[in-house]
Amino acid sequence: MDTEGLFAPETVAEAREQYADLQAAAGTVVREVGRAMELDGEEYDRLVTDDVIATGHDALFASLLEVRVGTHEEFEAFCTERDATVVQTGSEHVEGVVWHAPAFADRIVATTFADAREAAVGTLRRQAFGQLYRDVLGEREGTHQGGKTTDEPAVEGE
Repeated sequence: MDTEGLFAPETVAEAREQYADLQAAAGTVVREVGRAMELDGEEYDRLVTDDVIATGHDALFASLLEVRVGTHEEFEAFCTERDATVVQTGSEHVEGVVWHAPAFADRIVATTFADAREAAVGTLRRQAFGQLYRDVLGEREGTHQGGKTTDEPAVEGE
């Protein structure tokens, strides 16, 4: 069994802290992508919305989640040690399994793979974010505006 990734939050508070720590980095990445695309100021303001930066923030966090990669037997052994619901996608007829199970959650999210390990890891991280983190991270403390982070609440219709 192998482990990949950087973030394995033990608590919701730790997940929120790690997520918050990435907010500025996400804004920087989106801003630099806009520059690489040679967007002028008006195009940038039109295309780089709060939702675009928030999506980048979510994707960055998800891409850093720690996952375990192993065989069905290793996965089943892990599951017997946890009192959690297993949410698994993929086929039971392939040998590889990738999973994520933060200590604070009552679920283990897993997907199977035959040959495409990297694709399975990426898919699993997105699924884990959606199923385990999106709700607990809740509303962001600051909102993204024009590539900058502010603590001012976004106003509807802006």
